[in-house]
Amino acid sequence: MRAWTIHYQDRGGERRAATVILPAWYGPKDNPPIPLIISPHGRGLTGRANARLWGTLPAEGWFAVVNPDGVSRYSWGAAGQIEDLARMPKILRRTLPWLNVDTQRIYAFGGSMGGQETLLLLARHPHLLAGAAAFDSVADFALQYRTFASLTCHGKCLRVWNGEVGVGLQSLARRAMGGSPAQVPRAYAARSPITYARKIALSCVPLQIWWSSADRVVRDQRRQSKRLFDEIRRYNPDAPVQSFSGLWIHSDEMRARTRLPFALAVFGLLPPSFHAATRALHVESPPPTAATCTTG
Repeated sequence: MRAWTIHYQDRGGERRAATVILPAWYGPKDNPPIPLIISPHGRGLTGRANARLWGTLPAEGWFAVVNPDGVSRYSWGAAGQIEDLARMPKILRRTLPWLNVDTQRIYAFGGSMGGQETLLLLARHPHLLAGAAAFDSVADFALQYRTFASLTCHGKCLRVWNGEVGVGLQSLARRAMGGSPAQVPRAYAARSPITYARKIALSCVPLQIWWSSADRVVRDQRRQSKRLFDEIRRYNPDAPVQSFSGLWIHSDEMRARTRLPFALAVFGLLPPSFHAATRALHVESPPPTAATCTTG
């Protein structure tokens, strides 16, 4: 593997960084077309930290992953952040002109807040993507705001947040949104993928939704990711969406050593041999009519 650090100017005019990971052999003198995965990071993380989740998988499947730092470690689907994600292929053409992206095979993968932003990217720029995978995402941000109050803190988290992680996150959310859900409901709705369930359903873009009944960060996932899955199916029974559920801890499945290889294999980004890891995993497959899905 090889990592490249690039810099770009975000929608607000600030200089940002992104970590691009590629197979070690890939470079200016050996650059066939390869798929690109746009991978927004989870809450409180960075692009570089997100890049570590991928291990050596890009070398196994011959694809690139761009991991932007984003407008903030707590962006929660800010409009500028989503537009920056959509610009990543153009940014890569400018900063790494030798990187030959197969524009018909651009995907988005993200966990937690990164999953929320993956879903918002799909909703707003469906024609950009050949597929998307969202892991343990927030679908209803107003509901998650209320859930913040019940979050507990241990170890390093306890030192960082002084034991008040829920209060701190609610404060950060109010600062980002301009108030609480009761004060600015439309602002929270704009950053909630469930608001765009119909658009996602009618996009006909293949989508994986991963969620856990044991999640203690995005709690009650039946009212978050599962509800989004059900809404997409309700709006469009032919939508190529599938659900993967189990009992893992928050975002643990989006790692090279756990379920991430399986998710990549579903989209043909890794060999079929990686597609066999279904132990302790409940799968709701796309409908048989998914291949005939028509965009709205």
